[in-house]
Amino acid sequence: MPQGKNHRPARHEARIGGVPVRSLPKISLHDHLDGGLRASTVIDLATEMDVALPAKDPRELADWFAEQAASESLVEYLRTFELTIAVMQSADALTRVAREFVEDLANDGVIYGEVRWAPEQHLDGGLTLDEAVQAVQEGLEQGEEAADAGGHSIRVNQILSALRQADRSLEVARVALDFREEGVVGFDLAGPEDGYPASRHQEALDLLAREFFPVTLHAGEAAGPDSIRGAILDGRALRLGHGVRIAEELEEVETEGDEVHVIFGDLARWVRDREIPLELAPTSNLGTGAIARWGTTLEDHPFDLLYQLGFCVTVNTDNRLMSRTTLTRELAKLAETFGYELDDIEQFQLNAAAATFLPVEQREELIDLVADGFDR
Repeated sequence: MPQGKNHRPARHEARIGGVPVRSLPKISLHDHLDGGLRASTVIDLATEMDVALPAKDPRELADWFAEQAASESLVEYLRTFELTIAVMQSADALTRVAREFVEDLANDGVIYGEVRWAPEQHLDGGLTLDEAVQAVQEGLEQGEEAADAGGHSIRVNQILSALRQADRSLEVARVALDFREEGVVGFDLAGPEDGYPASRHQEALDLLAREFFPVTLHAGEAAGPDSIRGAILDGRALRLGHGVRIAEELEEVETEGDEVHVIFGDLARWVRDREIPLELAPTSNLGTGAIARWGTTLEDHPFDLLYQLGFCVTVNTDNRLMSRTTLTRELAKLAETFGYELDDIEQFQLNAAAATFLPVEQREELIDLVADGFDR
């Protein structure tokens, strides 16, 4: 579908080793459906539903989202979702948003993605949880077909999120299990971390564990290592949503001259040694204040420290509308900031491909596709 320049962030034409970053095959693990709308679509849907907007021009509305989200506070960041969720309360709206979501990922060079969203937030228009999930699935499949017709093969699956501050996690977990053969591959807990530990949703998490259903929990973003510990012990999380504050478990000790040694806490060593993937989202981490302990610029982000120490790092957008970003832009900024080369960018994609919630045979196919794409 043709898109004007106001519908998404301007293309970042950065090259690494002479190769346009956008052309490289990418894997997206942590990308929120209600954080990835086109500004023009928000305007269209808001007009249909008579929802008030802070701006009616796509560029101005995109500016508003970006400014509100750059508050260095997760609480303020999350308030921008009140608008996007308000316009996603019908099956048609969910299907459109999901279809465009896939089209935009394909345009960004993504070959496989897992989109997370909280269906319990989209029932005000009378939908049931099942109907909402089905509407999104229809949109994802339409987007895949449109991308394929345009010459780009992409597959996108759902991760269903339950809200930490609510009490519907068991219900959402059951829906996820019902749709495990129809496009839902994982479960997540989202929302405010502080004061809402994973253990609050133990019944849902125990059910998912008994059914051998993959879990990735938001942890180590708005709260510290205890949140990560809870995700692993109470949630049996196979991945950590963000997980950036695992770096608080590392102590840098200068021993001789410029040589720096790092002392690992037990939790950090466990996450590193067991190769538990970190779903890092650099621009979002700046906007929410997740890295405030280390600074306020990308140079301060512990991404490179974690990578150099052997953690399984992956690169993600989190919310493309709010952070005004794409996966291409995130990778290009990291390469510029930390001097990464193509081999590094490829490693991030290989890490992500291996971390997907797919059967091992399909993960291996993705790994081959990534390697072939970078070789070309």
